[in-house]
Amino acid sequence: MTHVDIEITAELARDLVRDQHPDLADRPVQLGARGWDNHLWRLGDDLAVRLPWATGSADALLRKEYSWLPTLAPRLPLPIPVPQRFGEPSERFPRPWLITTWVPGTPADRAPVTRASDAAKSLATFLTALHQPAPSGAPAGRDRGGPLADRADQFTKGLTSATERGLIDDPDAVGAVWHDAVAAPPWTGPALWLHADLHPANVLTADGTFCGVIDFGDLCAGDPAYDLAAAWLLLPDDTIDHFYSAYQPTADTAIMRRARGWAMARALGGILIGDAGVHSRPGGKPTWGPPAHAALQRLIATSH
Repeated sequence: MTHVDIEITAELARDLVRDQHPDLADRPVQLGARGWDNHLWRLGDDLAVRLPWATGSADALLRKEYSWLPTLAPRLPLPIPVPQRFGEPSERFPRPWLITTWVPGTPADRAPVTRASDAAKSLATFLTALHQPAPSGAPAGRDRGGPLADRADQFTKGLTSATERGLIDDPDAVGAVWHDAVAAPPWTGPALWLHADLHPANVLTADGTFCGVIDFGDLCAGDPAYDLAAAWLLLPDDTIDHFYSAYQPTADTAIMRRARGWAMARALGGILIGDAGVHSRPGGKPTWGPPAHAALQRLIATSH
């Protein structure tokens, strides 16, 4: 079941809430956002209904969030969408869905931070709190949070595609950052909790700094370098050192090298998705391009 099979509307969201959670049925419903995996409908002022639409994997991701986020949220210093109710598949909508808390703010791909020092400290403090050893039953990271070498083919394809489209000027410099990261010593510590999808559209801003983190569908356990890569995509120039000085425990050189590699991979992905959005291709998001291009240039500049 994907977005081509059923139209997701405010009326559908309202009906589902009325059917399964009638005590919330009097709340107004309005569109919050159409994400990669889910439609988000505001339910009153402080709740939201998340309905999967565009990918078959979204069902499992929602169940994962429902299982784990309520225990993680209390220790995190930024607001996150905490599941409150579970929606069972039904004849009206044959997929699971969630009611979560609503996190106010504007995605950073549309409202970049302007208070750089505050944002760097905020992101570092959030990741310090999140990056704790995960229990043995924690979800695996698929292709996130593991060895960079496992993503080598995907990186090469992305670099080739971006080069052929004329989206990057110096593919050799991009490749050099990646290869240095692959050569860095691997993570040998315990598998830590990771958000695993901290791109600018999943981090919210207000008053020039970060105010929330959303979309924990890729939550998993693994190498913290994967999340630390987000600093390159989210923070302005000359703030990486400030970020690392606030992150605990102090990141060693190997972690920082791996983070740079993951950041380059994420930047390439954002550039390609942004370009697709400019040309109205399916899955394209034009606002992803600018922060990705900026991150790529920062990574190249600091590698010399």
